[in-house]
This record gives sequence, C-alpha cells and structure tokens, in this order.
Amino acid sequence: MASLPEALSELIHRLSRLPGIGPRAAERLALAIIDKNPAEIAALADALNDAVARVTHCPECGCLSQDNRPCRVCNDNGRDRSIICVVESPLDSIALEKGGGYHGLYHVLGGAISPLSGVLPEDLRISELLLRAGDGVVSELILATNASPEGEATALYIRQELDELHERRAATAGAGEVLARIRVTRLARGLPSGSQLDYTDSATLQSALDNRTEL
Repeated sequence: MASLPEALSELIHRLSRLPGIGPRAAERLALAIIDKNPAEIAALADALNDAVARVTHCPECGCLSQDNRPCRVCNDNGRDRSIICVVESPLDSIALEKGGGYHGLYHVLGGAISPLSGVLPEDLRISELLLRAGDGVVSELILATNASPEGEATALYIRQELDELHERRAATAGAGEVLARIRVTRLARGLPSGSQLDYTDSATLQSALDNRTEL
C-alpha cells in the first residue's frame, strides 16, 4: 500500500488481523473511521480501551462480564438453576440468548477437545463444570458444543465424566439414599454437520434447543 499514508496502512493492517475481516473490508473500515469527525473517533477509541480494560469472563460460568463480576445471567434470580447449557465460547451463549426461549444457566468450556491442535480436556473448563454439576441442584446438562468432530468428542467425554461422577457419588451415599442421575441432552440434529452456533440463526438454534435429545 505504497500510495497510502503509513499511519493508514498500519490501521488497515491491524484491522485485517481481526477474525472475519479481510484486506478489502479492513481498507473500507479504515477509510470509514478516518472520515468520521474527531469527536466520534475519540469516542470509538475510548470505547475500545474501556472494553479491553473492563470486559472479563464471569467467574461462575465463563460468559462475558464486566470488572470480574458475575454476568447478567448468573445474577438473574429468575433463571432456572437446575439446567446448565454447556457451550464452547461466550459467543455461543450470546447466540442462544437471542432465541429468547432458554431460561437456564450457561457454562463456557473455552474450546473443544482437539489433540491434533494441542487442546486436551485439562485445557478446558471441564473440571469446573463437574463441580457445578455435583452441587445437588443441577438436574440437566445441555451439551451444546458445535456439530463438529471436536464438538462431538467433547460432548462424549463430558458424558463419560458425568457417569463416573455419578458412580463416585453413589459409592459414598448413605444407606438407602437414592441419587438421581443428571439428565444429559444434546441439541437436535437439525443443525448442519460442522456448523458453529454463533453462525446459526436464532430460530434454528431455538428449535434445536427445544427438540434436544438424550445423549
């Protein structure tokens, strides 16, 4: 970009490194930004700095929050705390919330098991999930990992870990005590194979959630 000012070329380069933004889109964005009046540009810069400094992950579920506080979903006393929807990323929980029909809690794993990419179970927030599942309140886990080989493998791994958790709890239960097994479900197969939740429209996601099946 020899014909462009160095500062503008650097802005385009930085924008092009963002997910989903190619060189042409980055160029259009950069030109749109510098065409704004100085006050709007300053407000944009302030908003970006504020978001970077203050947006964090909820200490309870891993969804996006602010200032290390519990997120709005976890703070909502009207949510059904007996159901946890397990997702790979905070973007997945945002996509599911847009449907408006889910009223339980979430748990963000931080990815999916992928040995070829160096992501092992211990790299994800699976142990934290098992702690939440064993609190005696949770009765259902919805495994809403992506419909990809990695997402399917992660769902099956969690299913196995939950079975082992139930066996351990049953072994230490008192005489005559009957422990209810946590229901484990998977989003309905209406989702295309390999699809990502955050790229799926809200109506399709809501239908997959409403018609979830036992795993």
